[in-house]
Amino acid sequence: MSDPHKVLADLERRAELGGGAERLERQHASGKLTARERIELLFDPGTFEELDKLVTHRCRDFGMESQIVPGDGVVSGHGLVDGRQVFAFAQDFTVVGGSLSETNAAKIVKIMDLAMKLGAPIVGLNDSGGARIQEGVLSLAGYADIFLRNTLASGVVPQISAIMGPCAGGAVYSPAITDFTLMVRDTSYMFVTGPDVIKTVTHEDVTKDELGGAMTHNATSGVAHFAVADDRECLATIRELLSFMPSNNLDEPPRVATRDPAGREDPALDRIIPESPNQAYDMLDVIHAVVDRGAGGDEGHFLEVHRHYARNIVVGFARLDGRPVGIVANQPAVIAGVLDIDASVKGARFVRFCDAFNIPLVTFEDVPGFLPGTVQEYGGIIRHGAKLLFAFAEATVPKVTVITRKAYGGAYCVMSSKHIRTDFNYAWPTAELAVMGPEGAVNILYKRELDAAADPVAARAEKVAEFREKFANPYIAAAHGFLDEVIHPRETRRKLITALRNLETKRDRNPPKKHANIPL
Repeated sequence: MSDPHKVLADLERRAELGGGAERLERQHASGKLTARERIELLFDPGTFEELDKLVTHRCRDFGMESQIVPGDGVVSGHGLVDGRQVFAFAQDFTVVGGSLSETNAAKIVKIMDLAMKLGAPIVGLNDSGGARIQEGVLSLAGYADIFLRNTLASGVVPQISAIMGPCAGGAVYSPAITDFTLMVRDTSYMFVTGPDVIKTVTHEDVTKDELGGAMTHNATSGVAHFAVADDRECLATIRELLSFMPSNNLDEPPRVATRDPAGREDPALDRIIPESPNQAYDMLDVIHAVVDRGAGGDEGHFLEVHRHYARNIVVGFARLDGRPVGIVANQPAVIAGVLDIDASVKGARFVRFCDAFNIPLVTFEDVPGFLPGTVQEYGGIIRHGAKLLFAFAEATVPKVTVITRKAYGGAYCVMSSKHIRTDFNYAWPTAELAVMGPEGAVNILYKRELDAAADPVAARAEKVAEFREKFANPYIAAAHGFLDEVIHPRETRRKLITALRNLETKRDRNPPKKHANIPL
């Protein structure tokens, strides 16, 4: 009679060996870590508890009876990240190309269901050739089971996807539903149809990297939120990202101790706005000067999300007095910080994530309006711009806005204005709140007068200066209560922290409804 302990040890050894030593070496040679190595780096040392380690597939067609590996191509379970419980799965490309089988999918579904019950984040490490063709519709059913869980978990527990190898066909829709997607440069790609199919159907020649590589989806499509250099950086970024989030939608975001004084002032902020209203500056300088500094750092720590996409708006996570906040900011250094289709969608999705998970929103505003042109109008800027407006208006988390310079037209309303339930609205003395800029306003208000002037250029300059002096300032809005206070820039950090402390007990809710109908 065989020793049962040896039987178990042999099964566990086979599961840990995956597709075998040769395939593990090929995985390393391609610049990728193995599924188990990735899991080890994701979790706190010694905390990972693997589930379904001995599961095997049931397919006996097409020679699959000779390819039975315990675990069946996915490592799944739970562990601790910075002491908090997280569930994760890592697809193993060394086992049948990491392809999704019926049992493989059932393992993933099991941890997703557990994560929902226990209120813990879900992390998916994707490295798969797609559906297991040998299993046919059973594999497709597995994908649909996962998509359902992604949808049900949305807004309940944070979901993070890492693309660390191939992710093609129907497999792409699970990461698409999750909250954040990371891609590893040079080793990952994702697309619905690959280059060969595209060449056959549309006669376009395109490489995998051009079609669905990390920078394509970070800078062009906006499908991915982070592009990282390698697997190690990817897993470290996931850990950092989780540090800003609560475990679920009923918890508060985790606070940390900080040595950065709440009352710290930065005199450089008083000089950061250029004298010319048309001169650019970098809004990231404002953010770094205000938020909590990292350990031993001279500037604030800001984890920027979607850094390469729609760069005219900045979104990301930081801390104020140790409290995680979501930051949304116009970026005057990129096309003057105007709102366009991509910026509106980028901002709206981030705002809705923060609202779903109780993360306060801090908005830095310097926006001259929406980008004009037929490309934007034909592309649906009305509908897409409304998404950002809808997201801010719907949000019930603490909301604080600081207007640094321009707040023109409808974009003023959209960028978390007082009128859409923002709790505290501040402005710097350099702020300009108006329907439009002085130049545009003068062209409309004084058209006849300027046409009849002996020197139209001089007359226009005089009217622009007069309009700017009278209307391009924060004081009319402050007089109407649309701004709670006009503050000195150096005071911004202290004002924001005080506001957020006051808002700790905020309770607000939307009218009862099945769900809202955001203009998708």
